[in-house]
Amino acid sequence: MPFPKAVGINPSRSAALQNKSSKCGTRATVFSVNGDEYTGEWLNDKKHGRGIQVWKKSGTLYNGEWKMGKRHGYGTCSVLGANAQKYCGQWINGKKHGHGIYFYDNCATYEGQWSEGQRSGWGTMFFDDGDVYEGEWMKDKEHGLGIRRYANGNWYEGSWREGKKSGMGKLFYCDKGQLYRGLWVRGEPRCGTVEDLRPANSPIPQVKLVDVQMVLQEAQRAHFDC
Repeated sequence: MPFPKAVGINPSRSAALQNKSSKCGTRATVFSVNGDEYTGEWLNDKKHGRGIQVWKKSGTLYNGEWKMGKRHGYGTCSVLGANAQKYCGQWINGKKHGHGIYFYDNCATYEGQWSEGQRSGWGTMFFDDGDVYEGEWMKDKEHGLGIRRYANGNWYEGSWREGKKSGMGKLFYCDKGQLYRGLWVRGEPRCGTVEDLRPANSPIPQVKLVDVQMVLQEAQRAHFDC
């Protein structure tokens, strides 16, 4: 008894079925089992192009550009709800990278450079207490040269390290009319001079050091060890 003749598979029909099952181009909203949803463009089953992603559990919404499944290019990411936050700017490989603006839930705002999801480079931070910092950042902290204008009118200009005044800098005390210039270590003044900017009839109270050389040596050691 002869065997039944094998039926060949049409290559063009197979490719058509495969293309039909994979997500490519613009599609309607695709829902995940956890409630997340995505509306936008695809390439080889990955988000690619422009699209809107909603993460249901965290209440996060992203509207912008994608590249091979990751946020890449320009986009806006918002966290909805009581602790609302929003970022508008550049992304690379799913992280904030490049220039962008971040609106925090406590009314603070940062505008400037980002690297690997952290504030890095030059940027301006408007704090919720009224302070303003403009200068260099590294790994989400003030680091390098920068100016901080305090809400009470005082301001500091100089070197920063890991979020604290460190190195040479000057601090103007608006309420006292005095200007301190000198060395800072971990946010504290160590060695410097105080200049009186008030009228001549308002002298600076006299300050004396018990051991000048000891203070200088201690300040230098603390600066180079920090």
